[in-house]
Amino acid sequence: MARQGGVSLQRPWWVWDVLVAVVTGGLLLAWDATGADLVVVQWVGTAQGFAWREHWLTARLLHEGGRWLSLGVLAALLVHLWRPLPLAPTMPRALRVWWLLATLVCLLLIPMVKSRSLISCPWDLAQFGGAARYLSHWTAQAWGGAGDGGSGRCFPSGHASGAFSFITGWFALRGQFRRAAWCWLVGVALLGLVFGVAQVARGAHYPSHVAWTAWICWAMSAQAWHAARPWLPSDAPADAPADALVPDTKATAVH
Repeated sequence: MARQGGVSLQRPWWVWDVLVAVVTGGLLLAWDATGADLVVVQWVGTAQGFAWREHWLTARLLHEGGRWLSLGVLAALLVHLWRPLPLAPTMPRALRVWWLLATLVCLLLIPMVKSRSLISCPWDLAQFGGAARYLSHWTAQAWGGAGDGGSGRCFPSGHASGAFSFITGWFALRGQFRRAAWCWLVGVALLGLVFGVAQVARGAHYPSHVAWTAWICWAMSAQAWHAARPWLPSDAPADAPADALVPDTKATAVH
């Protein structure tokens, strides 16, 4: 059994997936309870609004350009159905189909949640020149009634889903293509962070809106992966190889 730092890493994938969801979900709930969202946006917003709202870097390059980048990655996954990508040249067709479909589910799920939310964006708050009042997205008013007095439909972050929806690649790659899986996961996380910071700076979202988008996409991807296990090929193992959670070759084998 392989060990890293004296701790066994040989656990079924579902254990790690649940652990990530529970720990990060708990941290997000703790963040929400502190009201830190409003503190953060007050750093970048004033009574006149948000200086970065229409800046070319955040509005044009990272927002509009980010959409095109997301479409490009989605197109690559579509091509991947017929011509496997270089990072996964021997991935079975069933797994390639799962990867694309799971990504589409994530991309559709976030707008569906947003359509039910009555939480407005920071730039809609009265203290930043709008008409809404700050309202936690865990109150009953956030999902029914009058909401916060603004336009609503802001939680969670739709733009961040253009990056975090592709976290499905981690699940598709991790069984066979260890290095590619880690590169993909880090790339998705960094891109989501960049998209999220840009939207927070613009006043389009609170930090938690971005983080909850990441959490929803992770949870949805994990559920979709384990639900599809009976129909996926046997060489995409359900149990994690001991070294798959270690991005380098430092793990040592102990027999």
